[in-house]
Amino acid sequence: MEILLAIMTGVLYAAGLYMILRRSLVKLIIGLIIISNGANLLIFLLGRITKGHPPIIPEETKIFSEIYADPVPQALILTAIVISFGLQSFAIILVKRAYKVVNTDDIDEMNATDEEV
Repeated sequence: MEILLAIMTGVLYAAGLYMILRRSLVKLIIGLIIISNGANLLIFLLGRITKGHPPIIPEETKIFSEIYADPVPQALILTAIVISFGLQSFAIILVKRAYKVVNTDDIDEMNATDEEV
């Protein structure tokens, strides 16, 4: 299972990088979304996937004797999801505003427009 998820992480990174290298700003945002999903999957894999109990220690025990799920990667992924949502929202509004002003989402045409003005 981990091998499949590791391959999927690599595919997400490759697809995201490919989309970022395109000339369109919309494809750039899609590439950022794909790379952030790949990063979330990587953090999840680094925390080791285990089928276990929640990490709650009963009062009568001092240490864990059973396999438990690690809560730190899950908390990091949840934080990363919230931050990436804010970044995506800002980027979408920024691209919309740039499209309104320049009437294109092609990065090369935007640079040419700056030189002509």
